[in-house]
Amino acid sequence: MRILSKTKPLTFLAITTLSLMTAFAQPASQPSDVWGNGQNKFSLATGSPGELGLLEVLATDFAKTHDATVTWYKAGSGQAMRLLEERKVDMVLAHAPPAERKALADGWAKGRNLIGSNEFWILGPASDPAKVASANDAIDAFKRIQDSGAKFVSRGDNSGTHQKENEIWKAAGRTPDSAMLIVTKDFMTASMKRANDEGAYFLTDSSTFIVQRQNMPKLQKLFRGGALLANPYHTLYLAQPTPGAETAKKFGDYLASDKVQALLRDFGKQAHGEAMYKDAQATAIVVKD
Repeated sequence: MRILSKTKPLTFLAITTLSLMTAFAQPASQPSDVWGNGQNKFSLATGSPGELGLLEVLATDFAKTHDATVTWYKAGSGQAMRLLEERKVDMVLAHAPPAERKALADGWAKGRNLIGSNEFWILGPASDPAKVASANDAIDAFKRIQDSGAKFVSRGDNSGTHQKENEIWKAAGRTPDSAMLIVTKDFMTASMKRANDEGAYFLTDSSTFIVQRQNMPKLQKLFRGGALLANPYHTLYLAQPTPGAETAKKFGDYLASDKVQALLRDFGKQAHGEAMYKDAQATAIVVKD
């Protein structure tokens, strides 16, 4: 199955070719975009899926088929979950599994369902002074970066990516030196550009680099693979429903539908030559939670 007709999906997929070079952080109080004008309204917070055009494709179709209005707040997973807890959005698409599990355990969140994933990749300069390309795993790669004295760009914003950075450093038994860190407190594309400009290493989601590769000539994909670098996305809602919770839950069900899962398997292929995401079934083989 496909999300739309065979003529319109190609038009929608083409939006991933838009330039995303200046993706600076926006105040969370301001919506980043709104799709549809239906009477069934809900809001969600997420980061890269919106930045890279996937959310627009999905929200536009959902709005048409469910008489809905979808409001997107651009936020990394940590900020997105804070917005949810504060009842400022109706749902999140998060990629921070430990924080998601804690929210469930603490009782304020529910509805954590796997939607799909991409991967984390370690990028760096072609010269690769830390020899990351020869690392045994992600933990070894981070150790090599620190031992080499190379620079590392950190999101530093409690996003899902920043939480993954910290998870890897902890697994390595290391605390990164302040002198090696370039902390951006910014979104993925802007942070990646900083790494490109400064010849630094960087942990990115694979989808963003697929889209931005041609704009980052000084960066190369140096390391990928292993369960630690899987990057699953889950839905999450408040345990005490918000005004838009009913429509938000319908959107979550829509994301798990066969037609959206099929779209995930193909999204980005036409524009970039490779798929940007994996569906839930493929993700579950690697991710067990």
